[in-house]
Amino acid sequence: MRPPMYVLEENRLRDNLRLIRSVSEEAGVEIILAFKAYALWRTFPIFREYIHATTASSLSEARLALEEFGTPAHTFSPAYTDYEVDEIARCSSHLTFNSLTQYDRYAERVLADNPTLSLGLRINPEYSEVGTALYNPCAPGTRFGVSNSAMPEQLPAHVEGFHCHCHCESGSDVFERTLKHIEEKFSPWFSQLKWINFGGGHLMTREDYDIPRLVAMMKGFRSRYPWLHVILEPGSAFGWQTGYLTSSVVDVVEDHGIRTAILNVSFTCHMPDCLEMPYQPAVRGAKSLPLEAADNPSADESEGQGGGYVYRLGGNSCLAGDFMGAWRFEQPLEVGDEVIFEDMLHYTTVKTCMFNGISHPSIALLHSDGTLQMLREFTYEDYRDRMD
Repeated sequence: MRPPMYVLEENRLRDNLRLIRSVSEEAGVEIILAFKAYALWRTFPIFREYIHATTASSLSEARLALEEFGTPAHTFSPAYTDYEVDEIARCSSHLTFNSLTQYDRYAERVLADNPTLSLGLRINPEYSEVGTALYNPCAPGTRFGVSNSAMPEQLPAHVEGFHCHCHCESGSDVFERTLKHIEEKFSPWFSQLKWINFGGGHLMTREDYDIPRLVAMMKGFRSRYPWLHVILEPGSAFGWQTGYLTSSVVDVVEDHGIRTAILNVSFTCHMPDCLEMPYQPAVRGAKSLPLEAADNPSADESEGQGGGYVYRLGGNSCLAGDFMGAWRFEQPLEVGDEVIFEDMLHYTTVKTCMFNGISHPSIALLHSDGTLQMLREFTYEDYRDRMD
């Protein structure tokens, strides 16, 4: 038995990078890496052979872009703060504001220190086909972006671009339908812009993704608005199917006829998207089954159901719900057996760390005499070193 490990396969990563570069060149758009999905900075020398910029959502990510990738970030945050915005601007080439009030509060300030900074506004097309509410940035009541009804006829003086994000591991058909809403609602302002960023969720490295459709769509958009520089910032597409997470069976327990193989990894700690989305990851050498199969494993072991041994897989945290199921294995699982979760490089590695580069709150002790003693403050180095 050995400790768990994320394993990145360079050949698969390069295959994705070559495909993404070819799409960028053929469609005439810029495609950049979103750190919220992938931020393993020791692999950045490989990335720089294919792409030239990245996107950040926090000060730590912006610093990672400048200091480790070597270029200023395209930065968007829903909430810039007085104590970070100046440093974020220093590390950025593009700075997108989530609201007009954030723009009014900080635009002149950041431009005073960085006059070449290109400012943008996040827009809300009020349309998204993302089915899981947790991941839908355009749901009613969203905190993301400015709707067309709230947009002034004349954009603020320094706004040069629009940014929108409406997708989650989506196909080009979804983008095509979404683009119609974006144009219907916001094209009246396009003549005032220099660039538009269509965000992430464009899963162009997935096997069934219709790349010719995406290329044709982007060529058509550029022919309609030839002055606009078009940017896409997928995250998952770069890390898609590039590596796996190894784990080992620590114990096998059974309750009410339900067998659970307890592993030395945790869904809530290491694979939170599985619980949040939710989705059941592929396990090497096993077949994913409907959840109810774990509740009646003997039924699936009958000859008519294909045989095998059915297990839930349980994490090693104390959270009661830190499990998923079910999978059917050809052989019974024993303590020490290796269980490999496929496609675990995008989002899992960053969520094991500080997701989005968002720093942990400081820890302090308030003494009985009223004095506040700082016990721990978290820094950029904490984020960077955890992504090392």
